[in-house]
Amino acid sequence: MKPVPATMTAMGFDAPGAPEVLRPETLAVPSPGAGQVLLRVAFAGVNRPDVIQRQGFYPPPPGASPVPGLEVAGQVVAVGDGVTMPLSGQMVCALVAGGGYAEYCLAEATLCLPVPTGLPLAEAAALPETLFTVWHNVFERGWATEGERVLVHGGTSGIGTMAILLGKLFGLEVIVTCGGPEKCAAALALGATHAIDYKTHDFVEEVHRMTGGAGVHLVLDMVAGEYVGRNIKCLADDGRHVTIAVQGGVRAELNMAEVMRRRITLTGSTLRPRSNEFKSLLADEIHQTVWPLVVDGQLRPVMDKAFPLRETAAAHARMEAGAHIGKIVLSIDEQTA
Repeated sequence: MKPVPATMTAMGFDAPGAPEVLRPETLAVPSPGAGQVLLRVAFAGVNRPDVIQRQGFYPPPPGASPVPGLEVAGQVVAVGDGVTMPLSGQMVCALVAGGGYAEYCLAEATLCLPVPTGLPLAEAAALPETLFTVWHNVFERGWATEGERVLVHGGTSGIGTMAILLGKLFGLEVIVTCGGPEKCAAALALGATHAIDYKTHDFVEEVHRMTGGAGVHLVLDMVAGEYVGRNIKCLADDGRHVTIAVQGGVRAELNMAEVMRRRITLTGSTLRPRSNEFKSLLADEIHQTVWPLVVDGQLRPVMDKAFPLRETAAAHARMEAGAHIGKIVLSIDEQTA
């Protein structure tokens, strides 16, 4: 195992702005505290919250690294006090609160998952953020159960593709919205029951047609804004609406009498600011319930494109353009990768 250097390259920015504000910087390699491990990062996932942070609208929580990046995969090179697993030298992927766009990154030991044999590190890095988010919001917060119908917006995004894959594995009918026939075809190929081109069709009308007027049991919403009222029209009585992003705006106008009459549940969450205790419990559940499907190859993330660390701006530009299908990652340690 290579010695750990004193400094590392990371991608940061001086002031919020367009993708071009991202630039390499030299930082001290952090030391793991109690309960933490230090990873030599091979790949880091690129996620929509990273873009929003760069734009100045999603600051890191207190104590988190200002460097973007919420998921990584690589080798454990140092451990802090009290850490018994993972062991130094082990390959893991981890959910982190920041710091992923760097050659080295701190992670809570309890938020690390072992990379099984046969899983490329690029794919391992593409799992934690979307897997934790979808599992919590669809199955825990959204109470999805086998045989139910779920409407997911952004069907070919990282979140959308993970929702399709998990839904298929756990017996859900997943209806997605996508922008264009190519993305709809990709979603159907992944296992979506139906794919609606929101650019040419009204998704409310299509959901009613596809379900024979019965509606869906759950909506996983990344848009918010004026979509919320339309989503509620897609829900069956006793349906659940879970918001995880507000790309369409933070305000929604609702008919609360309809919510009461039809017993609709409105909820939502953000994962990054949750406590390490909460995320550790979530990681443990995922390790027991979902990770066996990763180990045996049934669950693999949909991969879009890998960019070198120094081309992070191009990776962000691709995400903002909406051209990607699946996950974008940064390749950081070419030797490890």
